Amino acid sequence: MGEMMRFGCGKINVELNCETLLYTVAASGHVWRQDEAFCPCFCLKDGSRFLFQSADVIRHESYKSGVGEGILSHYEWENVTCQDTGNETGRHQDCSPDIGGEAAATTEETIESYKNRKFSFETLVWIETAAQALHFELIPGQGDLPFLKILWPGYFSFAKETADAYTVMPVLQGLLIPNTWENEVGKLPFDGQFCSSGAYMSWFGQVEEGHGYIAICETPWDAGYYIDHKAGGPYTHVGAYFLPSLGAFSYRRSLRYVFLENCDYNDLCKVYRSYAIETGLLTTLKEKAARNPLVDDLIGAAVVHKGIKKHVSPDSKFYDKEHPEKNDVVVPFHARTTEILRYHKKGVKKLYLHLDGWGAPGYDNQHPDYLPACPEAGGWEGFKELSDTLQDCGYLFGLHDQYRDYYMDAATYDREFALHAADGSVFEMAVWAGGRQNYLCATQAPYYVKRNFEEVLKHGIRLQASYLDVFTCNEPDECAHLRHKMRRKECLEYRSACFSYLWSKGILPSSEECSDWAMRNLVFCHYGPYDFMLQKPGAPRRGIPVPLFNLVYHDCMILPWFMDRQEDGEDYMLYALLNGGAPYLDRDGAYPDTDGAFDSEAERKLEEEIARCAVVSSLQERVAKCEMVRHEFLDGDYDRQRTVFADGTTVTVDLKTGEYEIKEA
Repeated sequence: MGEMMRFGCGKINVELNCETLLYTVAASGHVWRQDEAFCPCFCLKDGSRFLFQSADVIRHESYKSGVGEGILSHYEWENVTCQDTGNETGRHQDCSPDIGGEAAATTEETIESYKNRKFSFETLVWIETAAQALHFELIPGQGDLPFLKILWPGYFSFAKETADAYTVMPVLQGLLIPNTWENEVGKLPFDGQFCSSGAYMSWFGQVEEGHGYIAICETPWDAGYYIDHKAGGPYTHVGAYFLPSLGAFSYRRSLRYVFLENCDYNDLCKVYRSYAIETGLLTTLKEKAARNPLVDDLIGAAVVHKGIKKHVSPDSKFYDKEHPEKNDVVVPFHARTTEILRYHKKGVKKLYLHLDGWGAPGYDNQHPDYLPACPEAGGWEGFKELSDTLQDCGYLFGLHDQYRDYYMDAATYDREFALHAADGSVFEMAVWAGGRQNYLCATQAPYYVKRNFEEVLKHGIRLQASYLDVFTCNEPDECAHLRHKMRRKECLEYRSACFSYLWSKGILPSSEECSDWAMRNLVFCHYGPYDFMLQKPGAPRRGIPVPLFNLVYHDCMILPWFMDRQEDGEDYMLYALLNGGAPYLDRDGAYPDTDGAFDSEAERKLEEEIARCAVVSSLQERVAKCEMVRHEFLDGDYDRQRTVFADGTTVTVDLKTGEYEIKEA
């Protein structure tokens, strides 16, 4: 055992092993030990590791300030040399060079040019006295490395063979993974990068026998988390990683740990809610309704998702070679107008129409040059008739639009404005309907949003809301082009500027999912589903769905929910009720077998659909502005669940029998 250093404050006591560089934390009656298999390191682009332990100088000293105390550690290399070429960093995660989208480099390219250069950095681990929070901070020093990610601090050993020991992750709406969970968790969306659908919120946590912790990333833009849970466990390891910003380790990175006793995942969510309030992230629907009363009109509205024009390019992944006639479909604006009048005649009181494919090129084509309104469908005249009809019915209208996918056949396409990597390369793919594309640098997005929406509004199209695709689903981008250089944090600021423009026009902003970096501006989104809902029915689930996001932000966002009845009998309406969300009355998926659009539900009469939606809408109108204060499994049965809202409303569902009960206070 190496030399030990210790410090403590209040209920937290910390010990550093100066040889292994691992920490042990005793907090609130429980001991959390970083796993001995973990080695803190920089993962390099060639898949090798640059270990903290390889430093020529390692110096630890006690640290104290007016707000806390801890240990400051200094690491310094006189000659940068990679001494470890293995791909494994303990049991939890390899150094795969695909995280962050960087291309792999050879060892010579990665290391040789850095030899004989000095490199240093520091770590600061300290207890914040007032908050009783433990901070892990990485502080840049002299020089730099061409790293792919930094793995630090280490994950806690978590190998208790019981379902009562579990990990919670903010992937999509939320996942709970018991240590003995039967299925492997596998690869997370966007490699678990924060500010994406891999992590709607920037935290993760673990609970064992009522003792738990939450790890909050305070600098989430260039960071993410990883998880290792093999089929059956009996362990789960979860930890954080940090990415370079424009290739460099240029600013302080920070994780905040809070330790609890007599807790469960609800308590972890409430710690994060307090953090969101403290940092100004949490912005309620009451506040947003004061800014624009249309928020109240949207609460309780059934969502209808329809399209106008579909055109699939031959180089798209979705091109149907066997049935080429299916690649081009146009539904007239007038046909959608007729459908709206039908809903109104059937007694639907509140409705929001989300319209895809309304521009001349068709859905997911030629963005950002999407205008004019589709001529084959009736042009601006037919478009305005639909808009006016919605207005006359008292319904809300919003458009699908896209300002990240940058299609190479767009009229004003210019490769110079695409995202550029540090080596000058530009990412290209051909997946979606429009075919070959790059990504538009987000520095340009606000200008295109303004240009396009000004034109739409000029033609008398009355919009109450609109949807800017992928901004809250995909990870933040960075761009190395000298004329529009952009860091990931700046990317989020440019995306926010697009939402702010919509607010300025009285239009409620929406996007694909509900990542909390956008909480100040976003009113609603396409969905905020559980992970399993985006997989084919019957696929193995990577964990137990829990509403982590709603336990933090239910009173801040309007989330529409699928209403499908699955072949196995599971009724998604129950999840809509459990979460006090909005119902999808009609949803035409843009792509088959994608984003939860599976052809498994039975046909039902429109009257039945409307009646089911009315139940969900009525509940949402009552609880939309209420905090979800608790979620629980009844008698340990994952199929029997209950949520409790701040006004005293309780919703109990049985996923096996399809029964539900709504009780008012």
